[in-house]
Order: sequence, then structure tokens, then C-alpha cells
Amino acid sequence: MNRALYTLLLHLGLPLVAGRLAWRAWRAPAYARRIGERFALDLPPLQPGGIWLHAVSVGESIAAAPLIRQLLARYPQLPITITCMTPTGSERIQALFAGPEYAGRVQHCYLPYDLPWAAARFLERAQPRLAVVMETELWPNHIHQCARRGIPVALANARLSERSAHGYARFAKLTAPMLAELSLIAVQTAAEAERFRSLGARPECVEVTGSIKFDLTIDPALPVRASELREQWGASSRPVWIAASTHAGEDEIVLAAHRLLLEQRPEALLILVPRHPERFAAVFELCQRQGFATLRRSSGAALLAGDQVLLGDTMGELLFLYALADLAFVGGSLVGNGGHNLLEPAALGKPVLSGPHLFNFLEIAAQLREAGALLEVTDAADLAQRVDRLWREPTEAQRMRAAGLAVMQANQGALARLLAGLARLLRHP
Repeated sequence: MNRALYTLLLHLGLPLVAGRLAWRAWRAPAYARRIGERFALDLPPLQPGGIWLHAVSVGESIAAAPLIRQLLARYPQLPITITCMTPTGSERIQALFAGPEYAGRVQHCYLPYDLPWAAARFLERAQPRLAVVMETELWPNHIHQCARRGIPVALANARLSERSAHGYARFAKLTAPMLAELSLIAVQTAAEAERFRSLGARPECVEVTGSIKFDLTIDPALPVRASELREQWGASSRPVWIAASTHAGEDEIVLAAHRLLLEQRPEALLILVPRHPERFAAVFELCQRQGFATLRRSSGAALLAGDQVLLGDTMGELLFLYALADLAFVGGSLVGNGGHNLLEPAALGKPVLSGPHLFNFLEIAAQLREAGALLEVTDAADLAQRVDRLWREPTEAQRMRAAGLAVMQANQGALARLLAGLARLLRHP
């Protein structure tokens, strides 16, 4: 498949795109808003001539936040246009850059679908000097339209699993020219660098910079606020664990583990945070249906001694909820989603647990595992046993905390290396 055939198929598939959008809007009404932006037909006013950064959803937006702040500090004369694809990502971007110091400097809209005319219309409005795409969100027409205009495109914090590389290789006539049009591919590991080169990326454009997720900075006030809230709840001495970024099919496993823990520790508290907001109500009903005394975080009510589950159904609070807990299970890993960011709880000094499905974070998981900062579990009984052991053995929990923080510290510097690469592109348009 070449780009022309890809574009034809994309146009022919527009009814399916519209149907999927309608289905998503039925599940999450926010998808029904700002539809014009997705076709570049109703874009907001955009100040041209700056840097365009694309972060597909919430996780990428959070990972990109330190990079965006550094770009704002280093290039005060350049506006930053941030795009995403999901309402939750949009909400996170607007929350992260809502302060008056960002007014007139940070602008946001959805990225239009990868149709040549929509990509061209977006670029005519934004006219960026540099495009930065987070991780592996690769769109052939957007990249080609940038190349036609001489706009350098950087793939930042890039990752490419072996499975994804095999998938791209099946469409070499489409992916190889696309990768060759990239000006910088800043990858997380040497293995991923080799995969990009084998798929057609120009060798001189591929650099191993590491993962900018290691450069996460924790606000010192965050653990203090969490400790104060636990005191207000009278929960300072309660055993508290968090299961974050859980997916469908995983909540049931987590709740089964919590039931086992309650048999030994009736005062235990689970903070359960589903990955997607459209699942908040369903997971709350699941908790109630299974007989757990459950409080929704969004209610603003104080936690009571009899509450067994706190449902994290708010946006932008994940780090704070991690800080509330003694230890953390990171979801998307007991089901085949490939896992989520293991470094956020590690940066907060929490022992980290996950399931075995971590193909999105193989290198990070390997480093944490080798250091003794990560425990992998397979089912509810295993999860309950590991959580209970960490509560029973505070020395082991402390060892895991120290190991996780050491891994974080040893791998920092990716952000500085990435910024150096972007600076070269800005100097040589």
C-alpha cells in the first residue's frame, strides 16, 4: 500500500469514521463537540509561526508537559500549538496550560483526520516552524504535507515495539517514505532505533535520547497535601493501595484481590482509577454491585471509616491519588493493553506492581524489575498476596521505594537531549 492508496481508502472509509465517532459520542458526549476541528473546517484562531506539538491523548499530554514548558522558556517569541485526538486529552491540555502566563502563548485544537486537504488546511492556519509528534502517532499525510512545506518533523520520545515494527513492515511502501520524511526520531532505546532504521528512517536522523518520562519532577507539596488529606480522613494508619489506569476486565480482578485483602485487613482501602472517564459510572456500579462501600472522589465528600473503595473519577489528579497510597498497581497490564506509565508511582517513592502485559514499556519495566522496584502479578490471588506482603514487610517496601527512585535518577537527561535535537531543527529550517 502506498500513500495514494492509503488516502483513497481513508476517504472511502469516512462513513465508518463518522459511525465510530457517533458511537464514541454515545458513550462519551464530549466526542460530539468540536467535530469541525477534526476536518479542519472550524479551527479556532491560531497564531502562526511557532511550534506544533501533537500528543494523542492524556498520557502523551502529561509526558509532553515538561517539554512544552521548556520550549516556552527557551523560545519566548514562539507560540506553541498543541493538538490531540481525544476529549480527555483536550481537557488535560487545557488544565495544564490554563494559567495567565500561558495566555497568547499556548493554543490548542484537535488534530484533523489524516486527509491531505484537512492536513493542508491545518498547516496553512498554524504555519509552524517545527512539528513535534509524541511517541508513535504517525500520520502519513500530515507528515508529507509538512515535508512539502519544508517543515521539519520530529518524533519525540519515540517507541516502537517488535510487534508494531512487524506491522509497519507489512506496509513498507507506505511507512518507509513516511519515516524517510522525518527530520529527527528521538527514540527511547537502541533496539527501537534499529527498528526505525530497518523500516526506512534515515540513519542520521535517528538518535537514542532515552525516555523523557524519567525526567518527571514531583512537586514537593504533593506528598504533603496527600498526607494532610489522609489525616483529615482519619486514614493515616489505614493500609491504602491504588489500582490506576485500569481497563475493562481488569477492575473485576482488582476488586477480587481487594476482597481477599479485606478478609485479613478489614480496614484496607482501595483507590480504584479507571483509565477512561466514560467508564467511571460503570465501574462505580460494579463496585456497588459487588457489595463494596464505595465513595466517588468527584463527590467531594470526606472518606468514612467504613468506606472500602475510593473511585478516582476526577481528571488531572492521578499523581495526587498515587501520593495518597502506600503502594501502586498500574493497570492495562493484567489484560493485553501493554501497560501504562510505571514511572509516575516510582517517582513518588511507591512500590510498583503490574500484570505481565507490559509490551508498551518493555525497557522501563526491565530496568525497574532488574533493580527490584517492580513486582509482576498474574491474577487476583497473586495481587492480594503481594500487596499484603508489602504491608507486612515495611523493610521490603522501603527497599522497593529506594530502588525505584534510583532508577529514575539514573535515567534522567532525556529531556535535555531531546531539546538539543529540536534546537538544531529550529536553527536549520
